Amino acid sequence: MPAQRFAIINGDDFGFSEGVNQAIIKAHNEGVLTSTSLMVSADAAKEAVTLAKANSNLAVGLHLVLICGRSVLPPEQIPHLVDKQGNFSNSPFFAGLRYQFVKEARQELRQEIRAQLEKYRSTGLPLSHVDGHLHLHIHPVVLRILVDLAREFDIKVIRLPSEELGMTLRVNRSHLLTKLVWSGVFGRLRRYGEKLLESQGISFTERVYGLLQTGGITEEYLLGLIPQIQANLVEIYSHPAMPKAGNSWRGYGNANAIHGDSLNEELVTGEAELAALLSNKVREALLSNGFEITNHHFLSQRTGVASKKIVH
Repeated sequence: MPAQRFAIINGDDFGFSEGVNQAIIKAHNEGVLTSTSLMVSADAAKEAVTLAKANSNLAVGLHLVLICGRSVLPPEQIPHLVDKQGNFSNSPFFAGLRYQFVKEARQELRQEIRAQLEKYRSTGLPLSHVDGHLHLHIHPVVLRILVDLAREFDIKVIRLPSEELGMTLRVNRSHLLTKLVWSGVFGRLRRYGEKLLESQGISFTERVYGLLQTGGITEEYLLGLIPQIQANLVEIYSHPAMPKAGNSWRGYGNANAIHGDSLNEELVTGEAELAALLSNKVREALLSNGFEITNHHFLSQRTGVASKKIVH
């Protein structure tokens, strides 16, 4: 009997803007999106919470923001993390170094992470999972703090990026050097994270697709990727968006950090990623390859799927 296969389709940056919020809800109601991750300190977070409560089948998790965004705590409480306006650094590299080596920054990190978890809890939404903006949540210091707080805030699932480089390159070889570097860096972080989460009984999916093709999760890419997937429990995430008030959502967020602003014009828009999530071809590809399209909430209701450690 063939193994059960499950695909969680997540939209990141819920709450970032009205355009992102509307795209995520549209992709959920009309497409394959089943899950999203909320930025609790973002401009449109309040609207996002209202929309989530009106769409009860949409699983919502915390999109922890410790880079390229605003803090929940006032800047005077966490001066080693943010500027006087409460903005985090825009550099993942320098932020990561500070979080690793500056004692005061590590102490303030714990305070800010707790504050974001508390703000999420205050929404009344069940916590599906935790992930992070630009994946800074898997920085070893940050991940250890999340694990320490897991029992208090009922964190059952944490995203650990993990995708096969060769599989991605067979579909799209653009930004080859960047993909090589990020595959190596996040491969090591994944191995560290697996051991830590397994020791605490916190779940994670076998594979997470999106990092190496950030800004380019198009219909074409997904149709090339899905038939190659061998894992039985996967997450695919993207950044759908709709333009509002004349704004273009080209290459915002993760895309700039991964590929660099100089490549901004080469990145597809959030509209193209939304179109991929609305594609009947993508839905059919998932179903024809044996995947049940689901989310962490539904999985937790099924015997033994989300409650067990994920093994390879």
